[in-house]
Amino acid sequence: RFVSLTGLLLLTAVASHAREGTPDDARILFDDFSYADFEAMTQNGWLARTEKGIPGVLGASFGPEGVSFIADPDKAGNRLMRMSSSTAGDADSTHQLQLCHQRKYLDGTYAARVRFFDTPASGPDGDQIVETFYTISQMDEPSYSEADFEYLPNGGWGREEPTFWSTTWAPWGRVRPMPEDAEHAHDNTSSQQEGSLEGWHVLLMQVVDGSVHYFLDGEPFATHGDGYAPTAPLSINFNLWFVEGGLLDSEEPRQYVELVDWVFHEAGTVLTTEEIERRVADLRATLVPWMDSVPA
Repeated sequence: RFVSLTGLLLLTAVASHAREGTPDDARILFDDFSYADFEAMTQNGWLARTEKGIPGVLGASFGPEGVSFIADPDKAGNRLMRMSSSTAGDADSTHQLQLCHQRKYLDGTYAARVRFFDTPASGPDGDQIVETFYTISQMDEPSYSEADFEYLPNGGWGREEPTFWSTTWAPWGRVRPMPEDAEHAHDNTSSQQEGSLEGWHVLLMQVVDGSVHYFLDGEPFATHGDGYAPTAPLSINFNLWFVEGGLLDSEEPRQYVELVDWVFHEAGTVLTTEEIERRVADLRATLVPWMDSVPA
């Protein structure tokens, strides 16, 4: 899994020339999650949240225990990151997972290939689980920013049916005054699509010119502007959590899963899904499992 610094620089240079149309000074994050274990993943700047708190079931634990890496059953030689969260119906038994990469991203294109599941890997179905790919600034940042893809296969947030959400957050006051009955200091706008998204999908967001453009499998999904676009440095995140008040009334243990094939970001550049898929294919063809040329 590990290569020497000299070897990594050589592979990076080869990949740079292999990616047609990509400038040599491109600021790129790429990870194909071909790790042996979570400890190896941390060597490339990933962290697993360990503190309790929102989002999710209040009092539930967070930690890296739900991270593993498995062989791709559909592609020989490829590996996938497997995220799992579990519950037996109360906060004490609930474990959630949040993975974060450094808070240093802003304008540009973000994409990930993820697999959503409509049912748990084990145990009874029915918990309101949230399967995500998103970016977020520091929570107490005065210019708080967040841009989310979230899939709720068992409904939640006032909906009974499977629903896919894109939501963009900003502080109250940037877009509109804070209402007296607001529960927090953050404002948001969102778009939704009902229906199952069981299976693999490429999720892409472009943060450009004061707007966030969301795409699902190459098709436009939503555009959020009018003051909601991120203005503070963002981290790149994956999260698998349960909606507070949305646990199934059962003490039987159950486990939910989300898979991630790769994540890609190019700073300051607007790319389509097809262009990113070509870049990912080129990086893999030149044996580059990881690249981070985005400055801190």
